[in-house]
Amino acid sequence: MSTVESAISGEQQKPMKLPRTSESESLKKIRHTTSHIMAMAVQKIFPQAQVTIGPWTETGFYYDFALSEPIAEKDLKAIKKEMIKIIKKKLPVIREEVSKEDAQKRIETINEPYKLEILEGLEDPISLYHLGDKWWDLCAGPHVETTGDINPKAIDLETVAGAYWRGDASNAQLQRIYGTAWETPEQLAEYKRRKEEALKRDHRKLGKELGLFIFADPVGPGLPLWTPKGTLIRSTLENFLKEEQVKRGYLPVVTPHIARIDLFKTSGHWQKYKEDMFPMMAETPEAAAIEQGFVLKPMNCPFHIQIYKSELHSYRDLPIRLAEFGTVYRYEQSGELGGLTRVRGFTVDDSHLFVTPEQLDDEFLKVVDLILSVFKSLQLKNFQARLSFREPDSDKYIGSQEVWDKAENAIRRAVEQMNMEYFVAPGEAAFYGPKLDFIFHDALEREWQLGTVQVDYNLPERFDLEYVSPDGSRQRPVMIHRAPFGSLERLIGILIEEYAGDFPLWLAPIQARLLVVSDEFLPYAQEVVTKMQLQGIRAEVDLSGERLGKLIRNAEKQKIPVMAVIGEKEVQSNTLSIRTRVTGELGQLPVMEVIDKIKTAISNFTDWK
Repeated sequence: MSTVESAISGEQQKPMKLPRTSESESLKKIRHTTSHIMAMAVQKIFPQAQVTIGPWTETGFYYDFALSEPIAEKDLKAIKKEMIKIIKKKLPVIREEVSKEDAQKRIETINEPYKLEILEGLEDPISLYHLGDKWWDLCAGPHVETTGDINPKAIDLETVAGAYWRGDASNAQLQRIYGTAWETPEQLAEYKRRKEEALKRDHRKLGKELGLFIFADPVGPGLPLWTPKGTLIRSTLENFLKEEQVKRGYLPVVTPHIARIDLFKTSGHWQKYKEDMFPMMAETPEAAAIEQGFVLKPMNCPFHIQIYKSELHSYRDLPIRLAEFGTVYRYEQSGELGGLTRVRGFTVDDSHLFVTPEQLDDEFLKVVDLILSVFKSLQLKNFQARLSFREPDSDKYIGSQEVWDKAENAIRRAVEQMNMEYFVAPGEAAFYGPKLDFIFHDALEREWQLGTVQVDYNLPERFDLEYVSPDGSRQRPVMIHRAPFGSLERLIGILIEEYAGDFPLWLAPIQARLLVVSDEFLPYAQEVVTKMQLQGIRAEVDLSGERLGKLIRNAEKQKIPVMAVIGEKEVQSNTLSIRTRVTGELGQLPVMEVIDKIKTAISNFTDWK
């Protein structure tokens, strides 16, 4: 996988690895303390500002403020200047424990109603952190010892945004200031460089420039519209995986977008996942009162379960592998949406396998093999295996500890048998079962979850699924939930940024463009394009009539993998003058040789080199 440096300069040196908050306790303290320093500075400049919450994040921190006058981007410079003054004073950061009653009195004295609301959810004793003797906030820490432990050259304020109190659009709107903080100025500089590179790779920007998808206000946020070019990429990915699935014994199914709410009560989604589902649609107020209506599906598994359950199966029928590119819907908050990577309607390459307990290990390994094959074809190499297990003593899961132990042990056996490096993440399991998630690190060292495999003993129990065993008794199958792509929308967004919009030949919406020196050569160009299209190559002729230099620049800007120039010499010799984005000029080649080389590269999931 190309590094950020190689994408910029062609060098192979790996970029400086930035410490993550989870890896550096020191970084966590720095960011937490810097957020308090920022809040203190804001209240110095805007005395009427009321502070709410101010956590650290993976790249920095933010604080939300309530105040009548807006904070503008231009104010960030003055706020940062005040922060540096506070840092240079080397104020001690002092932790104090008080009773809830005492904390309430102090908050009422300084007239901070949001702090009072936060206090309601806390238990004695209450932890306060002071910066010197003039500013404090409710906080659990951790922090550095003095403000002087912060390097003023390793912090920055980034932007101002709107935010709702507690993330609820029905609450008051606040102003959020985002900042970043690091241990050294060099880390800050590297972060800024990566951020600048991320802006260049931003899939929202590139998607618009390449004409792949749009978001339209009349449609609504988080609901992308796919253009013909974007749809070609989607279709190519879908067809690729469908072909792989057919080879591996998967059976295609199609299910509706809505269902009765009772289906999701049985599965447990309504009880455990309701906040992420769209509101119920009921025909009458009376029906709504007793929760009798329909909902948009948040997941496909209950539908596939109904298909399995529609007839009694023998052990000889198993494993049964049902597969669907099914669109699901999640009621994401508008402030959490982000291009294709966080949407409200997305398509999952979903499959559910119904297996006997004896088949579980073998089928799980086969699913992992499929996922790794998909990643290889997509040129995704930098990933880790995460065992997403249950959080002990949590009530957000269904099923007994016994079945959870069996499911988790099955996943652990599989990764150990395949000698995969992995890490365990308690609390990341689905509410019905543990998962093996593949965490991909992109060219900017950001983490994304892509493929997932889940072992589920609980839904077969809740839906009373059965099969007839060799001795004639009724037994319970085990389910494997599986999605190599995960969300198709998120995958494409990630790929756009990973490839910087320069898709490999097999995925490019337009694989070859023919550029004619003059209109008199158009008939020849049309003949060649027809031959290419009949061989399954996505080719087109540029009919804009621009001069050759502009035709080449336009093709490069649109990141067309193969350009074929046609002039008098090419027509007379039945050739094409080839230029590829990877290799550059290749000279004149016979038409059929060009077609064969393109087809070979496509079939091997490589570029023409």
